[in-house]
Amino acid sequence: MITTHQLEVRAGARLLMENVSFRVAAGDKVGLVGRNGAGKTTLTKILAGEALPAAGSVQTSGEVGYLPQDPRIGDPEVLARDRILSARGLDDAVRRLRLAEAQMASDDPKVREKAMRRYERADAELHAGGGYAAESEAAQIAHSLGIEDRLLGQPLRTLSGGQRRRVELARILFSGAETLLLDEPTNHLDADSILWLRDFLKAHKGGLIVISHDTGLLEETVNKVLHLDANRAEIDVYNMGWKAYLQQRETDEKRRKRERMNAENKAKTLTDQANKMRAKATKATAAQNMLKRAERLMAGVEGERQADKVARIAFPKPAPCGKTPLTAAELSKSYGSLEVFTDVDLAIDKGSRVVILGLNGAGKTTLLRILAGIDQADTGQVVPGHGLKIGYYAQEHETLDVDRTVLENMQSAAPQLTDTEARSVLGSFLFSGEDAHKPAQVLSGGEKTRLALASLVVSSANVLLLDEPTNNLDPASREEVLAAIRSYEGAIVLVTHDEGAVFALEPDRVLILPDGVEDLWNAEYADLVSLA
Repeated sequence: MITTHQLEVRAGARLLMENVSFRVAAGDKVGLVGRNGAGKTTLTKILAGEALPAAGSVQTSGEVGYLPQDPRIGDPEVLARDRILSARGLDDAVRRLRLAEAQMASDDPKVREKAMRRYERADAELHAGGGYAAESEAAQIAHSLGIEDRLLGQPLRTLSGGQRRRVELARILFSGAETLLLDEPTNHLDADSILWLRDFLKAHKGGLIVISHDTGLLEETVNKVLHLDANRAEIDVYNMGWKAYLQQRETDEKRRKRERMNAENKAKTLTDQANKMRAKATKATAAQNMLKRAERLMAGVEGERQADKVARIAFPKPAPCGKTPLTAAELSKSYGSLEVFTDVDLAIDKGSRVVILGLNGAGKTTLLRILAGIDQADTGQVVPGHGLKIGYYAQEHETLDVDRTVLENMQSAAPQLTDTEARSVLGSFLFSGEDAHKPAQVLSGGEKTRLALASLVVSSANVLLLDEPTNNLDPASREEVLAAIRSYEGAIVLVTHDEGAVFALEPDRVLILPDGVEDLWNAEYADLVSLA
């Protein structure tokens, strides 16, 4: 259970919300919604105990499981399986079991005897935490989230951002926490995994707060909605499911508009009459009373809610380049004995549009990182053509320097811009005033997405490498990105689970990993997008 009382939440000096009080009990499944930057991620951090409010209090009872947007947590050398098991403290017991098993095969009787005692102690701890059934449960959750068995035996450092995020989600779901706080849990999940997650959350007996732009997930799981109104710094509580919430919001807006118009008409009548009467000294007092009544009428109704601001996104005019600005030949990549992909050939012509498909773990992100020059292939080479300028959007925003401010990141991406020009671009991406001086590490996922996209806008890139560019975005901002993809004149190489992004791209070719098969795009491949 989570109970908040009179919370005040700020991002630096900016007030995000105040006087916020609500309760999440067992069986409450809450959708936390609002535009990007409204404070959803900041609020969940406070609820999870990872940040403090400016004022007010949060009380929790029972274990809280928190999935943050950033998956880069935990020891990178820990195996994925052990990371999941650590949610119940079983990782150490399993590790000591495996070590004891190896030592029990020793030729030295003293070593064998000590190993047997260690095995017994570790085995007792494992059973106290649920035994081997718990291991099986963890493996089943991992499999349902698209984490292959081979990935469970790999260190976290060898996994992609999407794979690490799925490991963290599996860990939280395996934990058995009474209350779950999930920030964009469907990011990087394929269609089957999303369906499984919906069923898991519907069956969850405890409390749930979920931030998601996946309307299907919200429709299927939530029975309450908390709407963060960034314009009023308030939270509206709706004790109803998602569809009923949308209908109620529309009804509320119509009612407010109607009440406002009625009040304005009455106030205008009173004001006009008062203005006529003020000319006569004997009626001055009555006129003044009429004006006061008109003011009370207007003060007693809610104004129409302001429309949420949306970043205006347009990708850059591409710099001149040759016919084929980027070529890759015979690329292969492995991690240890694990082969990710091999013999990948790709030629990116001027203005071409390529979508990369493949199941999770097939190496889509790895290939983009190699094309961007961030990682090196084991074999093969990437050859830049005449005039090549790459713009790389990383799915986990690794291109941002989290130790620098928003403005400093922009100046680093485009040193040719003056301070005024950089601030102007940031303003169009909703970073105005003091927001420009916020450290990048405190930004929400949606804000990081906007900052990374702003860096692309000023890059003059003629080849864009886009890795899940619509993740973390509210619907209005997503539509802006899709429009930018449609209108961009340069070449795009796209990795996405978002069918809308592929339709906006209108690809001419598809590259399928891990085999590296290239083909002309046709409508049959569209069915693979959400599954890949």
